[in-house]
Amino acid sequence: MSIAARFPAAVDTIVVGVGTAGAAVAGRLAAGTPEHLLLLEAGPDYGPADSGRWPLDLLDATSVAWSHDWGYTGEFGGQLICFSRARVIGGCSSHNAGAVVFGSRFDYDGWASAGNPGWSARELMPLFASAWERLRVRRVEPDELTPFQRACRDAIVASGIPAVQDFNDLEENAGVAPFPVNIEGTTRVNSAFAYIDRVRDRFLVVGDAPVERVLVRDGRVGGVAVREGQRLVEIGASRVVVCGGAYGSPAILLRSGIGPADELTAIGVKPVLDLPGVGRNLHDQPCVELHYEGTDELAELMERHQAETGWQPHEQVIAKFPSAWCQQGFDMHIYPVGGYSKDTSKWFWFLGAACLKPLSRGSVRLTGLSLDDKLLIDHRYLSDPGGYDRARLAEGAERVREIAQTPELRRLLARETLPGPDVTGRQAIERYIDHAAVHYYHPAGSCKMGPASDPGAVVDSAGQVHGIDGLYVADASIMPAVTSGNTNMPVAVIGERIAQSLLEGHREG
Repeated sequence: MSIAARFPAAVDTIVVGVGTAGAAVAGRLAAGTPEHLLLLEAGPDYGPADSGRWPLDLLDATSVAWSHDWGYTGEFGGQLICFSRARVIGGCSSHNAGAVVFGSRFDYDGWASAGNPGWSARELMPLFASAWERLRVRRVEPDELTPFQRACRDAIVASGIPAVQDFNDLEENAGVAPFPVNIEGTTRVNSAFAYIDRVRDRFLVVGDAPVERVLVRDGRVGGVAVREGQRLVEIGASRVVVCGGAYGSPAILLRSGIGPADELTAIGVKPVLDLPGVGRNLHDQPCVELHYEGTDELAELMERHQAETGWQPHEQVIAKFPSAWCQQGFDMHIYPVGGYSKDTSKWFWFLGAACLKPLSRGSVRLTGLSLDDKLLIDHRYLSDPGGYDRARLAEGAERVREIAQTPELRRLLARETLPGPDVTGRQAIERYIDHAAVHYYHPAGSCKMGPASDPGAVVDSAGQVHGIDGLYVADASIMPAVTSGNTNMPVAVIGERIAQSLLEGHREG
């Protein structure tokens, strides 16, 4: 296929990255404007849900998929960490466990009070409802829980965290429940199925089309440069919406010359706009996981459940609660994960504790001009000066141990294998956390949303990059602070909200 056949010379709007947010942006724009839209996805586009071309691991919601990965890595505790991000249409909604978690009212009200009108919980709730309908979310009933998940829920209740009916009640600060899922049968309903399939005739989707940089002329966006084999192809556009995620979006801006001018100059990128916040404010939710051996009884119960239902997801239940350091809302999750691993052909069982409101902040930086050059991703986990992130994880680990010792779980779980019974006391647990903490796969904040008066802000409340007309960002990177929980649904809402702003501007124009 010729380059001319793959790419138009110019369009009205280009959406860069058709992941969770990008699909929402594109779907809403296509339904509300006659503009000529082009969607560029760095990974493959397997077509609509019924195309028959989708790989089974991207459809199978019983476990997280690891294929189609960008290969991002970083370091923590002297270890190499993989920061899995999906390089495929639908983005991480094609990979994840399908958890639909809203967070806390204080998350969104905090964004609004920081100078971002239109982002309060009350204003966003209609968009949550829209995303819920499009992603075909359903509630998981208690009788659907695997024996392990049911026992963990009962044990969490016995430990003092109440069972709740609606895990997404924004006013509740403590509770345990099965989380709602965007899963039909055993199929993951990704954002491409939800937002793109119904309007595919309204735009052009091009897969395997990674964007290297945005073209900027005289303070206004002019299009993008997309990688095609060994060459770059320029496509004109009067508006570009970058939806590359917390790692990809700042990288695209930086390669475009938008970011800290001194850092860009040092690696040979000509600065177009000195915007110090690009790539800063990166954060993710650190976790500690306690692993256990399971008893023969637990394996037998799980095998029986699999035979009877044909359904054995690894994750179904989450608990939320405030730590001793929480001043409003809640800041901790406990999440049990367990079942049979197809990769290792073994049973595995663990309970994790996640610090949902981390204070530590890191960065995304470039090492070179090309899309092929490695990104320097450093979340700086557990680096907050007061040590609160570490202390909250230690409290979470202690809480997990209490849960594991309740009668509901004690008969099903045997020996604690990690960190093991020899690691006792707050100081020993904190030392363990310093080299064994893991992440929650919820990176955010690297293109922070805020008013122009905020020196760290990259975009305004409509998602437009400060100082560049027609250039927008819409994904988890614009979160001033990550939401209290899983980010897939909030990211879909971000896509809906930015599209809503663009449509309002179109009508006014």
